[in-house]
Amino acid sequence: MDVHPHLERAVGRAWLDDRPREALTRLTELPDRMGGSPGERRAAEIVREEFEAAGLEDVELETFPMQYWERGRTEFAVVDPVERSFEAIALPYSPPGDLEGPLVDVGYGTPAEIEAASEQRGLDGAIAVSSTTTPPDRRFVHRMEKFGLAAAAGAKAFVFANHVPGQLPPTGALTFDREAAIPGVGVSAETGDWLTDYADRGGRARLRVEATTEEGSSQNVTGTLGPESDEGVVLLAHYDAHDVAEGALDNGCGIATVVGAGRFLAAVEDDLERRVRVAGVGCEEIGLLGAEALAKSLDLESVRAVVNVDGAGRFRNLRAFSHASESLADLAERVTDAVGHPVSHERDPHPFSDHWPFLRAGVPALQLHSEPPQGAERGRGWGHTAADTRDKADSRILREHAILTALLVRELACGDGAIPRLEEADLREALEEQAYEPGMRAADIWPTEWA
Repeated sequence: MDVHPHLERAVGRAWLDDRPREALTRLTELPDRMGGSPGERRAAEIVREEFEAAGLEDVELETFPMQYWERGRTEFAVVDPVERSFEAIALPYSPPGDLEGPLVDVGYGTPAEIEAASEQRGLDGAIAVSSTTTPPDRRFVHRMEKFGLAAAAGAKAFVFANHVPGQLPPTGALTFDREAAIPGVGVSAETGDWLTDYADRGGRARLRVEATTEEGSSQNVTGTLGPESDEGVVLLAHYDAHDVAEGALDNGCGIATVVGAGRFLAAVEDDLERRVRVAGVGCEEIGLLGAEALAKSLDLESVRAVVNVDGAGRFRNLRAFSHASESLADLAERVTDAVGHPVSHERDPHPFSDHWPFLRAGVPALQLHSEPPQGAERGRGWGHTAADTRDKADSRILREHAILTALLVRELACGDGAIPRLEEADLREALEEQAYEPGMRAADIWPTEWA
């Protein structure tokens, strides 16, 4: 990566730039940013204002339809061997329900554990209790996969028990853009400990969920930088968040990082040889809906690569998911080496963030994430809980990751090296090697065109 005096000046300005932190503050001050809600609409307007202030051109809001889910009251109680109520929150797209059934502990909710629980205890008509995490020696199993497998095994309800202590019931969508087949709720780690005990003792529980799903709309915010070109780069982050918290880490830090990167790229816009489209997308948390709408609106054959900032800006150590693209892995290493910033790599693809609608179509995708402190447990940590608050964000990390994101996008927009597209057969093979197919089918997100 060539370093010119004007690029050095841009780095210096970005190092002192408080605008990413200010953008994060404006977003986390909102009552909530749940997909399809009035709060998410106000967040989109804030992102538009931040993009315009950053110097992006042609900034606009683009509306798309979606299924708007709204939570009501949730009641959860063990009824045998004791009568005892516990705090629980409904998971997005949970249907309403009023039911009772035996508690069955399915451990970490891996396919093997759910199969074993089904054979040994029987899940038909049961309330399945699963941990939010997965042991480090196994492939990480997403919540939607655990839920889909439990429902397919006959469970009548799903309980997602946090592995992070602190009386923090977690949330997270059960399905993409539609009402789920059975109710699902989140409970704290402390409650989960009691529930597994009661399950071992043959306990039963009762669950009542009030929730609605109806036609709604959300919006993406887009802007551009650089010259008209036949080939371009997409930089995006989602700005929505779950309604149980401020959504600072997930993904306030990500969209704030993109605001900072946009300001940096605007300062070196004359360097860019390809058009850069910058987007803040809605409804990631309930199904990647904004990214799907954005992908449909673009000529994907003209997109050289997509850079998805989901997870960056939280912790100092940057992690790059190159999603089976060796060219992007090499580019990320080259750029970060040039500025002396460590980066860890994950080359295997996954479908659980906003790069997926692009990657599925063969567009090379780089997801920028960050590593929690060494020794931290696997999983979301404070994400998707009431503890996801602004005090946990660090302005220095936001600045650093904004600079690194901008340098990576600049390299993609200026570099001559080829970035080969990912063939469908290769992507499918990579997902199958990680044993994703059964879980993606259970979650109903395996691409229909792959049959």
